[in-house]
Amino acid sequence: MSSLTLLGILPLVGALLIAVIPAEQVLRVKQAALGTTILVAISAIMMWLNFDESNTAFQFVQSAEWIPSFGINYAVGVDGLSLVLILLAVLLTPIVVLAGWNESEGGRWSAKVFYILILVLETMMIGVFAATDVFLFYVIFEAMLIPVYFLIGGYGSGERAAAAVKFLLFSLFGGLLMLASIIGLYVISSKNGGATFDITELSQMHNYMSSTTQNLLFLGFFIAFAIKAPLWPLHTWLPDAAASGTPGTSVLLLGVLDKVGTFGMIRFCLSLFPDASKTFTPVIIVLAVISILYGAFLAIGARDIKRLIAYTSISHFGFITMGIFAMTTQGHSGAILYMFNHGFSTAALFIVAGWMIARRKSSTIADFGGLQRVTPVMAWSFFIAGMSSLALPGLSSFVSEFLVLVGTFTRYPVAAVLATFGIVLAALYILIPVQKALHGPTTPGNENLPDLNLREKFAVGPVLAIIIALGFYPAPLLNVINPVAAQVIESQGFADPVPSESAGK
Repeated sequence: MSSLTLLGILPLVGALLIAVIPAEQVLRVKQAALGTTILVAISAIMMWLNFDESNTAFQFVQSAEWIPSFGINYAVGVDGLSLVLILLAVLLTPIVVLAGWNESEGGRWSAKVFYILILVLETMMIGVFAATDVFLFYVIFEAMLIPVYFLIGGYGSGERAAAAVKFLLFSLFGGLLMLASIIGLYVISSKNGGATFDITELSQMHNYMSSTTQNLLFLGFFIAFAIKAPLWPLHTWLPDAAASGTPGTSVLLLGVLDKVGTFGMIRFCLSLFPDASKTFTPVIIVLAVISILYGAFLAIGARDIKRLIAYTSISHFGFITMGIFAMTTQGHSGAILYMFNHGFSTAALFIVAGWMIARRKSSTIADFGGLQRVTPVMAWSFFIAGMSSLALPGLSSFVSEFLVLVGTFTRYPVAAVLATFGIVLAALYILIPVQKALHGPTTPGNENLPDLNLREKFAVGPVLAIIIALGFYPAPLLNVINPVAAQVIESQGFADPVPSESAGK
């Protein structure tokens, strides 16, 4: 058994442990969940330390027959791309458990069910990034819907049932399109060398496809991933899900699960359909720019703090998608790094916003006036998280956003220039709510709100530390990301544009 498989099994072991703990022993349930997620995070860090940065092939691989009659295998492995996203998932999960210590209270089911769902979801997050068999990826991709559906519908607030159903329907629609494309790939592979779902072998199948076939199969995958990302105009499920879910659920949803969409664009759309990727790139770049600006405008007008964070994420995912399809090494590296950085900045925003909502019993931004005087630690935590979302120099998001814009400008200068307006709008959608919520006179009802307790400080502290550390020193991640980014661009048949002599004249 590979260390990667063991990593994926550990959360399931924790879930089984919780299952045998009596339901009334809520504290033991929470401690078991926290201990399990910390162990998983430590194991993932050890795997990262043993990862060969110079090797772009899959590492920690394991393959075993699953359904041999159809050529389906349990096949897993990680490269720089999947390793970074697995790290993101396993580092955020214990933070979510610790930060949302009381989120299971008042839900439709017990705390046991809540934490079992969290741990099962963690296994699926590891599996979806590690799968190198396309059918295995699809199964996990669809199975992830189940715990998220129950986390939103069972423990959320407001119109949680409607939000959960909307999330499910959008995701199932995308999954069906992907399944159709997977079946198409299987048929093509069976006619050209033997039926397989192995991603390495399938990456050669484009040589046997007509341009029309490749375009159709590409769209099946891309639409599924664009829904998950979420990319305009397939984003409408996200604000409802984010607003209705618990803060912890929203952290995992926006911070990790949505990255499956952009991950899939790189892993499957680009590698399996290189010609179709080039064909649709101009359209996708336009959609990305629209997402950047549209999400920013919606965020400026938001009155609910959780919806505001969701709208900012639509804008951020526009940047990530633009970096992916810029087809430059810088843009690609920036996009992958952006996935990681966005996960932590969004986590910080949602975690602190959740504490603000729990204290004030309201999610309306105007109700949080004057928090800097009453709860300075909580206010400063929200401010730093907001500045990271704004991509302030010295914080992690700045590096990734800069790389995306520079990488895009070298090939699509108009798109890069338009995208920079998203930065200006970001200043508005972050600074306006910061001013309303943190500064000014204290809103009646906020005078006696408690500041962060020790548990809450321990939860948000590591997130803010990572945001600041990667702002000054992103090399540990870029050393892992850059080789795989260069390999993807080379496999697409692109070379980074070389500045001409007239460029500076």
